[in-house]
This record gives sequence, C-alpha cells and structure tokens, in this order.
Amino acid sequence: MAKPIQPIIIKKVKKAAHAHHGGAWKIAYADFVTAMMAFFLLMWLISMTTQEQKIGLAEYFAPAALSPSNSGAGGVLMGSALDKAGNRSSVPRDAARGTTGQDDKARPTSSGGASNREVSRPAPGVQANYSAVASLRQALQNMPEIAELSRNIVIEPTKEGLNVSLVDEYGRTMFPEGSVQPYDRTRLVLEALAPTLRRLPNQLSVAGHTAAASPGSVQTVDSWSLTAGRALAVREILSGAGLPNNRFASVVGRADTEPLFVDNPYIPPNRRVTITLLNAEPPLPPGVSP
Repeated sequence: MAKPIQPIIIKKVKKAAHAHHGGAWKIAYADFVTAMMAFFLLMWLISMTTQEQKIGLAEYFAPAALSPSNSGAGGVLMGSALDKAGNRSSVPRDAARGTTGQDDKARPTSSGGASNREVSRPAPGVQANYSAVASLRQALQNMPEIAELSRNIVIEPTKEGLNVSLVDEYGRTMFPEGSVQPYDRTRLVLEALAPTLRRLPNQLSVAGHTAAASPGSVQTVDSWSLTAGRALAVREILSGAGLPNNRFASVVGRADTEPLFVDNPYIPPNRRVTITLLNAEPPLPPGVSP
C-alpha cells in the first residue's frame, strides 16, 4: 500500500525590528553639558572680579528698597573688619550710596491709579567713587612687589568722600613704632597710588590716627605730634610723586580720638593714615552765596 503524500510545511520566522529609541537623551545630555559650562564660566568670572566690582554690579541691578543689608566697598579683608565678633560692615550701605535709607515713594501710574516703586540707581558721585576704587585697586595690582600689603590698604566710601587708609595689622605695620617716617614698603604704596590720585579731580584730606594706650602702659610719644607728623610725611611723599600742593585741603593729626574699632581702641588696626578724596560740593544756584 502506498504511503500518502504529506505536505511539506516551511516555517519562516520574521524578525521584528527594534523599536526606535529616539534622541531625547542626547538633548538632555547636551543641556547638562551646557549648564555645566555656564556654571564653571560663572565661577571663573566671580573669581576674577574684585570685591568693589561685585558690589558695583550688585548696586546697579538691585533697587535700594530691596537691598536692606549693609555692605562696605572696602575695609580690612576687602570689605570686612578684623574683630573678635567676626566680619562686620565697615560703612553703612546707605552712607555709601548717599541715601537716607527711607523706602522709595510710590507714585500713581497713568492708567488706573496703580502704584509702582521707583527703582533707584547709584548717584553719579557714587558711580565716580566706584570708578576711583577700581582705578586705585588696579594701580596696586600692577605692583606685585607690594602684594603682601594688600590687607593693609583699606578703600571705602564715606559721607565725606572716598577713604584710602594705610592700616596697621598684627605683625605688619606701615610706620616704625614712634616714628613719623614710613617704611620703604609704605612709600612704594603711596608712590603707586600717586599717579591715580593725580588724575582724579578730588581735593585730598590727610589725617593721621593712632590706637589708644593700653591701661597701665606708659606713653612715651605724644600721640598728637605723632599722628600729625605721619600725615605730613604722607603728604610730602604724595607731593614728591607729582601731586600739586593745591590738591590738599587739610593735613591733620587726630591722635586716638577717632578709633576704627570703637569697642576696642587699643588694637593695631586703629593706627592708620587716611587719605580722603573729598566729594565735590554741588554747585550753588545763581545769586545764592555760600
């Protein structure tokens, strides 16, 4: 008997294509790399700018009413003061800006009586002070041989003008003890500042200060004569470096009457000579006499 013919069955297996994953992860990775580049660029810019430039940028973009914190434009340790209580502001921010510290007044708009706050910008005199600070810092940075004295140079705005102080520190003084003649390094600092001071239009005031005598100690040098002599020595160095005599409004010695640290008048940072770039008086209206 013949066997029946069985059909031949051929199985063909079709391999399915893999699903398309898309490129979303590539976009996310590119965004991450871009963000990291922006972050490191920001950190580099922050490290390259000076304290005064940071403060200037913050003051320019921040309205006065929204910035209640105090900040100085200079001072021991670039804006802070050496004290056991920690860092503190060297000058009130409102004094540096020349403002009264009051909130900006609201005024109605032209549509519907809604009120907007006036956004204040730094006054022209304050902007000039920031420019002067930047110029003075640059003059000092151009002399690497006096880089170690950067902590002894305090630059800060006040109500009277811009103060440039040569401040004693623990272990490093600007004048020999009891002497009115400065060290050679102090003379180099003054000669480095002189060209920038000569270019600025401000009148200058030079004042010498000293620390109070510790209780129980014997004071061998008259503090009034000492501070006046140091102020005169600073004026003579600046004058010899090219500043005309008519640029000096006053040269005085204040002894220990105006300590930098009122709560501790005995510490070395109270010993200093301050050169003040006086603010220009506003012009008087016609027909009005001072």
